[in-house]
Amino acid sequence: ILDRRKAGSLLKEAMIGSIQSRLPKGKKSKIGVLFSGGVDSTTISFILKKLGADFTCYTVGLENAEDIEWAKKAAKRLGFRLKIRVLDDEEIESILKKIAEFLDDFDMVKAGVGCVTYAGAELAKKDGAKIIFTGLGSEEIFAGYQRHAESEDVQEECWKGLLSMYKRDLMRDLPIADKLKLKIESPFLDKEVIRTAMMMPAEYKIDRETGQNKVILRDVAEHMGIPIEFAQRKKRAAQYGSRIDKAIERIAKKRGFKKKSDYVRSLAR
Repeated sequence: ILDRRKAGSLLKEAMIGSIQSRLPKGKKSKIGVLFSGGVDSTTISFILKKLGADFTCYTVGLENAEDIEWAKKAAKRLGFRLKIRVLDDEEIESILKKIAEFLDDFDMVKAGVGCVTYAGAELAKKDGAKIIFTGLGSEEIFAGYQRHAESEDVQEECWKGLLSMYKRDLMRDLPIADKLKLKIESPFLDKEVIRTAMMMPAEYKIDRETGQNKVILRDVAEHMGIPIEFAQRKKRAAQYGSRIDKAIERIAKKRGFKKKSDYVRSLAR
């Protein structure tokens, strides 16, 4: 068990090492970051900038989506190059149909998050990117979900989540990247980052008094120089921050489905 200051220092070191090791060697390749303006993608982008990497942040969502507004503010404040793709219902339905063809166990979460990932990765692909960085894994190792807050054993819940990530998350994101011929990088799933995070006690991750999660990561982000409004931004799942979940609900009604889950299941047939 590490004291909090030492834990933060080790985490910062592990994150920088993880991202640096994932940068292309030799010939420069265009790098993209799936960007929401939250602590995960902002931290990744901040470190990439410090390392001198040539990267662009990509954000997708409906008009006036929360993630788009936060991404604009964060990119402007921190000097990140940002490209935005504003989706409409027609585009979302087209993307859903595409990913339903090659994703297994196509459900509501895979539909919503998969749509965000595919749309962002497709934008990066058209821009010439070869590598895409994502914040996948941060919620699991830093107790970012409600289930962590409600668990009697936060660390055990973190381990359970990590063990289920392959089927739940990687089998969504890796086929999308493969389909678009991109390499996906998830620095929070680096062995050293996971080891460092899982040596920390639960109270470094969840503040029971305020309800804030991922506390140690937010502390590190602030210490590195990320403004507090971005470091402390409350988590919004990709399908909600982009408003794509609302769009799926709207499309489902147009197609005659009472439940959006029934509509999504119909696409997988």
